[in-house]
Amino acid sequence: MYGDLTVSGFLVERRLSLAYFALIVSVVSASSLDIAGATLGAQLGTMAAALSLLAAASSTRKADYEHYVRATSWGRWILIAIPLLIAAQLMPLPLGFGHPIWASAREVFRGLSFGPITADLGLTLNALMLALAAIALLGVTIVVVRDRGRAELVLFVLGGVTAVAALTLDLRRLSPAGAQAAATSELATTLAGFGLVLNLAVMQLAAERAETRHSLLRSVVLGLLGLAGALISAAAVFAFSGTNNAIAAGFGVVLILLILVIRRLDLSPLAAGALAIAALIGAAIVLTFLFEQSSGPILMRLVPEMGAETRAALERMLADTRWFGAGAGTFSALGRIYQSGDAGAALMAPSTATAIFTGMGAIGLAVAVLSSLIALVRLVFGALQRGRDSFFPASAAACLLFALVQSFAGPGLLRPAAILCLSVIAGLGLSQSVSQSGSR
Repeated sequence: MYGDLTVSGFLVERRLSLAYFALIVSVVSASSLDIAGATLGAQLGTMAAALSLLAAASSTRKADYEHYVRATSWGRWILIAIPLLIAAQLMPLPLGFGHPIWASAREVFRGLSFGPITADLGLTLNALMLALAAIALLGVTIVVVRDRGRAELVLFVLGGVTAVAALTLDLRRLSPAGAQAAATSELATTLAGFGLVLNLAVMQLAAERAETRHSLLRSVVLGLLGLAGALISAAAVFAFSGTNNAIAAGFGVVLILLILVIRRLDLSPLAAGALAIAALIGAAIVLTFLFEQSSGPILMRLVPEMGAETRAALERMLADTRWFGAGAGTFSALGRIYQSGDAGAALMAPSTATAIFTGMGAIGLAVAVLSSLIALVRLVFGALQRGRDSFFPASAAACLLFALVQSFAGPGLLRPAAILCLSVIAGLGLSQSVSQSGSR
């Protein structure tokens, strides 16, 4: 009997190790290949995510399931709502739900009175697969990083991968031909913002290890590596990126430092609340100032400068978008319709928020923003309630805040590598934001 239990426990641990390995492969492969410009990165990352989900599902124990339920108690509906919204765009619906262009075209050609919302079934199906992969990675991360040692290694991997991405941006901007890889630079900027926060968390981890009488030499080496990664990422974001990207990164840094100050000074709930309110007021003032610097649709106010024809085409796209959009991931297909005939370059999404709005409509954008805000609040409270592991949810909250603000300023979050990295970061923070004692 005991031998059977031992063998069963060994097999479960082996499957969890496989899920853990596939998780790391998914992040590293998607990030490195996407930065290199290879299209294989998204497919390889998605396959690794599917493998990690399969391995984790076959080895999940009751304690793992209870831990997952507690970590996602903030809003499990989000994990269902987003794929359902995308899948609904593939279903035949009355023309009133679709984009006005498709409705007019069907009326002219006397086609059917119903059809899919999406402008391109293939692109929306790809977006659905990517969304499912991201949700799978989030769930697998929550389960496999219950162990603090695994959580630390995932943090090191994320900090290293994002720092390397920031380094590529630094080197490309310093080279004479640095302005040629705009799309890759947007991805590198997003990953650099993550890297800045994650490496600050690595430095907190090193300081904590030194305080708890771990090896001083290892703590110093770890702290220096975190400092190097933070400096490389800071150079990429603050020196070689746009002003709005830098401000978004500043929001993330302020949040993680705010949580650190509240915990270190052991502030009372009243003092912590007053400090948080002051920070919210300051953030609201900064954001209001940024949005008032330019005119036009609110989704276009933080994006980089562009030509008058391009801006006019984008504004027409936004004006024609209905509640349900034109299909997730179909911005490029829709852009070809609105693009001027004499324009040479393809019409690209100026920001993640713009692409979400045109693809999934006001409902999709509202769900995305609401989901981010709910997760952000959950992570902040988790960081304030946790003890020595608070830097895990604190760094995840800071990365999420950076991503939320930066989504209105650039399209970096549209790349699969950024989406998968953010899913793992959120899963890491959620897993370590709840007490482990109740789930073991």
